[in-house]
Amino acid sequence: MELNTDLIFRFITQIFTYFVLLILIAILIFLVMGSLPAIKAFGLHFIVSTDWNPISKQFGGLPTIVGTLTTSIIALLIGVPISFGIALFLTELSPTWLKHPLRIAMELLAGIPSIIYGMWGLFVFAPAFGSHVQPWLSQHLGKLPILGVFFQGPPLGIGVLTAGIILSIMIIPFMAAVMRDVFAIVPDMLKESAYALGATTWDVERSIVLPYAKIGVMGSIMLGLGRAFGETMAVAFVVGNTHILSASLLMPGNTIASALANEFTEANGELYSASLIELGLVLFLITSALLFFSKLLLKKLAKYEAK
Repeated sequence: MELNTDLIFRFITQIFTYFVLLILIAILIFLVMGSLPAIKAFGLHFIVSTDWNPISKQFGGLPTIVGTLTTSIIALLIGVPISFGIALFLTELSPTWLKHPLRIAMELLAGIPSIIYGMWGLFVFAPAFGSHVQPWLSQHLGKLPILGVFFQGPPLGIGVLTAGIILSIMIIPFMAAVMRDVFAIVPDMLKESAYALGATTWDVERSIVLPYAKIGVMGSIMLGLGRAFGETMAVAFVVGNTHILSASLLMPGNTIASALANEFTEANGELYSASLIELGLVLFLITSALLFFSKLLLKKLAKYEAK
């Protein structure tokens, strides 16, 4: 009897797909079960509480949640424009002899372990940033009526802003590589037609390349955001690791990933461990929500363009 290879191939691929789904469900179940003591003890107040006192067994995740979101937003605000510029240069403007060395440089940056970024950030970047940049920010921007609150405080070098900048350096190679690949698959006929009509390089990128490759660009941004959310060691070196909620970006803070890395091994008691696991659950839910809204945004853009 002849085997139906197509049916076998389809069955195997379905198994792989279901396996990934089972892993995702298993992770979610572990996080929920592990955080049940904290959920029962604090409820939704855990998300809005700023308390973190292992002695009195009072735990709240607001400082780490805000720190995670803030550092990731800073990383995206810096990393997305730079990544877009790198991808644009490599696909449209770079001389042929320069493309290969630049690609190798990006691959090397992407392959550097995160702890190396953290060590460089702590021993090289943070001292220079605290000595030369943070005093200028405090002096010139700290006195502004609204924005000033974000740039007040002593020039410590380490802090939320420093962590965000280090994260941006880490995610740029990943986003730039994906953007470069999606820009490269845009049909040359579309771009050449636009150039023939007198369009500039920026016009072609804005009106032709970006609409054609918007899904890939969004995917690269989500890849960078996921890396920023989950980065641990590099952030732990430079963020300050304090459960203090401050409006100033120059002050030390904490993220969910760095808090888990620093405190999980020394967590004594069921409630302490459950609170840390609940932080992991919150991070999981935040990431899932962002992925959902990004997919929803892409669908709305597709419907808008179809009209």
